[in-house]
Amino acid sequence: MLSLNYIGNVCSLFKSRCGNALCLALLLQAPLLNAQSLEEDKFSEIGIDQKLDEQVPLDLVFNNEEGRPVALRQYFGEKPVILSLVYYDCPMLCTQVLNGLLSSLQVLSFDVGEEFEVVTVSFDPGETPELAAAKKREYLNRYKRDGAENGWHFLTGTQDQIDALTQALGFRYQYDAETDNYIHASGIMVATPKGKLARYFYGIEYAPKDLRLGLIEAADNKIGSPVDQLLLLCYHYDPTTGKYGLVIMNSLRIAGLATVALLAGFVVIMLRRENHKKYNQVEV
Repeated sequence: MLSLNYIGNVCSLFKSRCGNALCLALLLQAPLLNAQSLEEDKFSEIGIDQKLDEQVPLDLVFNNEEGRPVALRQYFGEKPVILSLVYYDCPMLCTQVLNGLLSSLQVLSFDVGEEFEVVTVSFDPGETPELAAAKKREYLNRYKRDGAENGWHFLTGTQDQIDALTQALGFRYQYDAETDNYIHASGIMVATPKGKLARYFYGIEYAPKDLRLGLIEAADNKIGSPVDQLLLLCYHYDPTTGKYGLVIMNSLRIAGLATVALLAGFVVIMLRRENHKKYNQVEV
């Protein structure tokens, strides 16, 4: 179910800082989430399938930030490529995907445009090169490394080209006409210089160490192993309002509740330890 999927993703985000106790607290919130059930026919088609060792269709043509048509193959051939599928006007999750990618790139000793390329493609056919250019300026200004403008590409395209790329990458999403937004999962992919899919990274945070290893292996045309699919979806259906809401907001609410539960449990444990210590001192 979706609730367990994104609970697992939240666990992966917080486990390194708060330990297994927080994950347990999150799982205890599942009954609450299950009360907000999903429209199964819509969400059953959302996800990111791992198509390792499959070929990226390099003959597909998109528009670059200047509005010029470019074939994907011009970004391949010499270096590994990080692929990210977003839409630039996404109200929440796509920004988090790009922010997470940027955070990892800022830590890496490798430089965009030198050791690897980054290709970000909008899966909204209505978005324009002007919007892509604005997004590129924003992230290059934050990345702050020379030469990155030649290595990080923000593309837009037509529906047929988008469909061919998303299908090849295993990226399954749905358009919701009621809200004029897309329901999609979050993640990035690493491809070899020849365009073979080598690694998938799920969620909105990507460990720099793992990303670095993925790039090194992809540079040698090595294909990685499948990873656990802990999906974070952009929208879920709330039957209490009859609308789709940002799932990440619910994740934050759950994390808040879980943090309170964790702190309460910590206080109880410490009080018990203190009482036990005092009791032992009296006994002595």
